[in-house]
Amino acid sequence: MKFINFKQGGEPEDLYQDECSTPEVNPHQIRIQVQAFGVNRADTLQRLGKYPPPPGESAILGLEVAGIVDAVGSQVTQWQKGERVFALVPGGGYAKQVVVNADHVMPIPGDLSMVEAAGIAEVFLTAYQSLFLVAKLQRDAHILVHAGASGVGLAATQLASFSGARIACTASSKQKLELCKSMGADVLINYQEQDFAEQIQQHFRGGVDMVLDFIGGDYINRNLTVLAQDGIVVYLAMLAGRFADKLDMGLMLNKRATLTASTLRNRSDDYKAHLIAEFSHHCLDAFAERKLVANIDTVYAIDDIAIAHQRLHDNDSQGKLIIKW
Repeated sequence: MKFINFKQGGEPEDLYQDECSTPEVNPHQIRIQVQAFGVNRADTLQRLGKYPPPPGESAILGLEVAGIVDAVGSQVTQWQKGERVFALVPGGGYAKQVVVNADHVMPIPGDLSMVEAAGIAEVFLTAYQSLFLVAKLQRDAHILVHAGASGVGLAATQLASFSGARIACTASSKQKLELCKSMGADVLINYQEQDFAEQIQQHFRGGVDMVLDFIGGDYINRNLTVLAQDGIVVYLAMLAGRFADKLDMGLMLNKRATLTASTLRNRSDDYKAHLIAEFSHHCLDAFAERKLVANIDTVYAIDDIAIAHQRLHDNDSQGKLIIKW
């Protein structure tokens, strides 16, 4: 089968089409004929040698796909050949065919296209996990979402708004902030022109109950400043660097704050199955009714995958970049 190979540590232009054997289906798996897949920052990090796949998983890039079931394992009863599905995969998504645990697959809701479905799994499951399993977000909560125009940021804003929360988003331009507003953001903060801590204090007098942060670095104390009593900061990435010096422990103790971090790719199969079941129960009908939407920035042909990787590297996207075979 065809797949996208890469030179480890290489540049986006070093991605290339290659051939390998079609993966065999284990009893608990299905195989999907991939029609479209999402590009994620984790893929660019793996290409650079900074984010290896979990032990035993495919070394092929790619964490989310949409396509048609083309083979079903002997122990699988919930899926049939020919069904339209999308899935979270631990690797192998940049290929014409991929095998995946049957419990990590979801039906494509309503009349959503393959492209739309390919842009849901990674960002929405990450956001759902962060908001509801980690932070245990309550209705009418106030939250701050950094990098609001990113794929996960837009998904988190939609999910929080759908649950009744009020949301502040940071982004780098008026255009990105307008997109955040269209997804349900109440407070728009251009971090290049405004101090987000000052803006939060103006709009949410008691602070925010949750901060969703991809930045780290010197944001850590500023996040604590805007946090409400007993609030939580959930870290998903470290775009400002691995280390955050001078943590204000006094401020943290005064707020009784929780600082935590979350990932998804290296979670157990059982955890992912539980997350996907919860998300499916609460959210798939909303996608079918267009109350939640996949935030697609651009759809590229397979030959243009290097462009998508370069745009992620340059932080030049608003929502998901999707590749079609």
